[in-house]
Amino acid sequence: MSLAQHVASTEGADREWLEPLIESENVLRRVLSFDPLPPRQVEEQAEHIPAYKVSKVRRAIQVAITVLACWLASGIVFGFAALKPVLISEGVYREQCTREELKQNVEICMEQDIRLNFFFTLASITTNISALPVGAVLDRYGPRVCGILGSIFLATGSILMSYAFAIPEFDGYLIGNFFLALGGTFTFVPSFQMANAFPKYSGTIVALITGSFDASAAVFLFYRMAYEATNHVFTPSRFFLFYTIIPILILICQLTLLPSQSYDTVPQLDKKLEKARDETRDVHTSDEEISSDDELDRVREQRSIRRQKKLRKLDKLLGDESDRQERAEQELERQTKSAVWGALHGLPARKQMLTPWFILITLLTVLQMLRMNYFIATIRSQYEYMLGSEALAAEVNRLFDVALPVGGVICTPFIGLFLDNLSVPMVLAVIVALSTSIGILNSIPVLWAGYWTVFLFVLLRPLYYSAMSDYATKVFGFKTFGKVYGVIICLSGLVNLSQYVIDALTLETFHGDPTPVNVVLAAAGFGVGSVLVIFVWYQGKVVGIGEPDGCPDPERQPLIPRVWQEM
Repeated sequence: MSLAQHVASTEGADREWLEPLIESENVLRRVLSFDPLPPRQVEEQAEHIPAYKVSKVRRAIQVAITVLACWLASGIVFGFAALKPVLISEGVYREQCTREELKQNVEICMEQDIRLNFFFTLASITTNISALPVGAVLDRYGPRVCGILGSIFLATGSILMSYAFAIPEFDGYLIGNFFLALGGTFTFVPSFQMANAFPKYSGTIVALITGSFDASAAVFLFYRMAYEATNHVFTPSRFFLFYTIIPILILICQLTLLPSQSYDTVPQLDKKLEKARDETRDVHTSDEEISSDDELDRVREQRSIRRQKKLRKLDKLLGDESDRQERAEQELERQTKSAVWGALHGLPARKQMLTPWFILITLLTVLQMLRMNYFIATIRSQYEYMLGSEALAAEVNRLFDVALPVGGVICTPFIGLFLDNLSVPMVLAVIVALSTSIGILNSIPVLWAGYWTVFLFVLLRPLYYSAMSDYATKVFGFKTFGKVYGVIICLSGLVNLSQYVIDALTLETFHGDPTPVNVVLAAAGFGVGSVLVIFVWYQGKVVGIGEPDGCPDPERQPLIPRVWQEM
C-alpha cells in the first residue's frame, strides 16, 4: 500500500512563526501536494476550476465513478493472498522446483514460493515509489492525464498477465503485475481531488475513496471464488483478458464525464469568496469613460448582481458564515488535541529530515511496511508450518482474504474520529501496542492466535497508513509534505526489496519456520516505536498552538524559532 494513499485531509493550515517570542502567529491554509519537487513557477501547475460552475448532479456522478474506479482498479495487487492459491494451482514458476521436489509432488517448492512472493513484493514497491511521479503529473498536468495514463497501464498489465498464462513460454507475470500496480496508483492518487467537488462533505468523500482502495483487494478474492466455483474453467488468462474492460471504461469516463482539471481547493474558494464580498469591486477605473450617470449606475448594478450571484454560489458550496466558523473551530480543536501541531512547520524540508521526528518515523514505517507486506505474501505458508496443517492454514488464509478488504472499509470512517480526538503521542502508542500484539500472536502456533492476528492486522493496516500521513501534516506541514513524505515512501519501498532475502532466509536457514523473522521484526518495531512515542510525548510538552486569543503561552513556544528557519 502506498503511504501517500491514506491522507487524513487534502488541505489545512501550516504554522509559520514570524518571531521566536512574539504574541501573534500567521497561519496560512495550504493544499496538500504529492509532488516531491513542486514547480517554482505557478504557471507550471495545472489549472483548477470552481465546483460551482459544474452542476451538482454531474459532480455527484463524478464522485460515484471515481469511487467505483478505485474499488475496481486502485489496489487490486494487494489481494495477492487470495490470488496466490490460483497461481500455485496454475503452476506459475513450477519450473523453478528441483527434480526431488517434483517427485515428492509438493504443493509449492521453495524457489517457487520465493519467486511468487517477489511477484507481490515488486508490485508493493512499485505502488509506493510510483506515488512520486504520479504526484508530479497530477500537480502539473491535472487528473485527466493521470487517469488516461492509469487506464493505459492497467490495460497493459492485464494483457501481459493474460498472455503470460496463455503462453507458457512467455514470462510476463512480473512485468504485468508491475503495470497493474502502476496503473492503480495513477488511478488512485488523483481521486483525492474529487473531495473538492463538495467541500462541505470532503471528509466523507475522502473516506469513501480510501475505503474503496482497501476494498479493491477483494477483486482477486472474487476471481478466486469464481475460479474454484467453475472447477478451474475460468482460467486466469480469461479473467485478465476480461478485466481489460475496466481500464477501457475508466478511459471512456475520463474523456467524457470526469473533470479534465482539478476542482478549486477550499483555500482557493476562500479567496474567491473574499473577492465576492468586496463591494469596491463594483467600481472600475474604466467608469470614468462613462459620461451618463444613469448608464454608470446600470453598469455598476449589473456588476453587483453578478458579484452577489457568485457569492450565493460560493456560500452554497462552502456553507454559510456559521458553517465555516464551526469548521474553523473544529480544526483548531483538532490541532490543539494533537499536542504537536506545527512542530516543524516553516522549516525547510532538508532540515526537517535531519531531526528525530523524521528519522524515527521513517525507521518505524520501514519496519512496519516490511512486516505487513511479508505477512500478506506469506500468510498461508507461515500457518502451514506453525499449525502443521494445510487445511487449517487455508482456513486462516480464507479469513484473511475476506477480512483484509472488509476491515479496511469498516475501519476507515472511525479512523478519522480516532485521529482527530487523540493526541499524536497517544495514537503512536496505540499503533505500537497493536503492532507488538500482532507480533506476539503471530508467533504462537495455535489456530485462535492466527485468527486474532488477522483481526488485529486488518485493523492496524489502514490505521497505520492514515496515522502516518496525519503525523506528517501535523509535524512537517503541507508545504513540505511532498518532499518529506516522498523520501519516506522511497526508502520504505527500497527496503522492501529485502523481503526477497527474508523469504530465502525463512525457507532455507530456518527451514520454513517464520517465528524467528516475526520475533525480530516485532522486537525491532517495538524498540523503535517506543523511542518515537517517548520522544513525541516529551516534545509535545513544548509544542503548542497558543491561547484562544492568539497569544501563545511562553512555555508552549514552537520548537523551531524563526532564526533557525533562516539558517
